[in-house]
Amino acid sequence: MDEMENNLYYFSSSELYAYLMQAGQKPVDIPQFALYGEIAPLAGAESVHIELIETRSRQYDWHIGTHTHAGLFQVLFLLRGDVLAHVDGADCHYSSPVALTIHPSLRHGFDFSHEAYGYVLTIEQNLLFGNAGDEVDLFSSLFVQSLALPLQDDIESQDRLKTLLENLHSEVRWPRHGQPLMLDWLTRSVLLLLVRVQAERSLAERTGKGEFEMFSRFRAEVERHYKEQWPVGHYANLLRIAPASLNRLCLKLAGKTAFELTQQRLMLEACRKLSYLPSSIASIAYELGFQDPAYFSRLFKKLHGMTPKEFRQNGPR
Repeated sequence: MDEMENNLYYFSSSELYAYLMQAGQKPVDIPQFALYGEIAPLAGAESVHIELIETRSRQYDWHIGTHTHAGLFQVLFLLRGDVLAHVDGADCHYSSPVALTIHPSLRHGFDFSHEAYGYVLTIEQNLLFGNAGDEVDLFSSLFVQSLALPLQDDIESQDRLKTLLENLHSEVRWPRHGQPLMLDWLTRSVLLLLVRVQAERSLAERTGKGEFEMFSRFRAEVERHYKEQWPVGHYANLLRIAPASLNRLCLKLAGKTAFELTQQRLMLEACRKLSYLPSSIASIAYELGFQDPAYFSRLFKKLHGMTPKEFRQNGPR
């Protein structure tokens, strides 16, 4: 195996748990640790553990020998430097930034460059798979097969992951009120971002990198200009693509026309403002670029099945 597998597989919750937790026959010379070099299991609030790569690697001269973790899932976030990963008999070199996922049954070890910087996130099995449900299937794509997720082309996700990891690292330093719940929320946020990164990477591979990059540029421009209510032709000119081609691209990747996507983003902001701001409906309409509040109300009702006033009073249906 020349590189870590990155295909998505889908199982029922029970099938996934059974697959992930079967350790199989391991050679007797492969040590099994909780954290590397430690036999004691994680307990209590430590159903989640996070530490800097250097915390453990420096004392072993940046070499982590081959081992396994019973019942513990790990994600290695390499934010600076390089690593030679030894996973299930394969040796793969990765440069930062990259996230590597490891499920408990896999033999793995690492050789880091001396300037390596990042985090090792260790997650006890019950946090991920203690309750059957949609999120078990959601996280399955990260751990059924080990993944290597490059992050250099997704600056937004990279920055958000860094912030969440810093918060996790700060949270585990000493006990605080509500710490287990905070660790749970932060960990799930990290994993959800990785699921998005993997899903978008998979989409780019299926559709072609060029198309995915064009669609991503369109979404970014919509985010910048949706309040200006640009026509589709204006976006197409900016992106140097024909309006018809932009529509075909959006239908292919999102199932909606370019115009529908701009309206969707506009109405999302309208819902947020109606939910969280005390401003009048007319003021919100003007803030979103509508010259006629009555037209805003008609459009909102057409798309949401209720008037802005009803939405504010009753919430979404």
